[in-house]
Amino acid sequence: MTKKQELSVHLKKMWIDYCSLNPQAKAVYQALTTAGEEVVNDHIAFRTFSHPVITTDILSQHFLNYGYKQVGVYDFAAKKLKAKHFEHIDICMPKVFISEFDLTQGSSFLQDVVNNVVAQMDKTKMDSLAFMYLGRPWPASYEVYKKLLLESEYVAWVYAHGFRPNHFTVDVNHLKKLNCMEELNSFLLENGFILNTAGGAIKGSPAVYLEQSSTMANRVPVSFAEGEFDIPACYYEFAKRYPTKSGEIFQGFVADSANKIFESTERKI
Repeated sequence: MTKKQELSVHLKKMWIDYCSLNPQAKAVYQALTTAGEEVVNDHIAFRTFSHPVITTDILSQHFLNYGYKQVGVYDFAAKKLKAKHFEHIDICMPKVFISEFDLTQGSSFLQDVVNNVVAQMDKTKMDSLAFMYLGRPWPASYEVYKKLLLESEYVAWVYAHGFRPNHFTVDVNHLKKLNCMEELNSFLLENGFILNTAGGAIKGSPAVYLEQSSTMANRVPVSFAEGEFDIPACYYEFAKRYPTKSGEIFQGFVADSANKIFESTERKI
């Protein structure tokens, strides 16, 4: 099996894991294909911490090994996050976006929790790209989750769900009939999907070469030490890209818009 074939297998397994945690993704996908659209993925996003064992630089190595290159660097100061995005030499492969919470800006409680759970990880499982859809590699407490949620929804999400795609993204440019963001959002609403309206249903504009929207994360039962509890899981994003002044289609991300997209998992208990 070639490296490209191996990568394709891993990406397929990521999609399967993502759909298992996010049933609405299959429903959105089905609604679009039933409407006659072919769904192409723009990018896959992952979340992590700035802990030296699991930084973006550490995790991204899995993708670099399969032909990806780092392209963009982003700073989300308001959410205490930094991120990088990666593109494959084959433009048919989805972009990868990995963000991390800056632990130095977290409370001592938050830092202690992260240090403790990372210490419990089986590091041998980090040797393969499969680690990126492994799920949660540590035990978790619902009471700890709730306390983390008060400080950072992002940190609480990673604590509860571990390492797996936070979202996949429909490439709106590739759609034939619903390639206008307003029409696509209307279609989604008509089919019963709830959209993230933080900053407006559409984040960005042609002026910044990118428009994005997303569903709100569905709640799923997650096992904790105290039992199963329904908490927000994943969401589905939609991205339409525009040509820059050079005439090339913009392939990066817009920090102001991404700040609002992050809120797609922010449903309170």
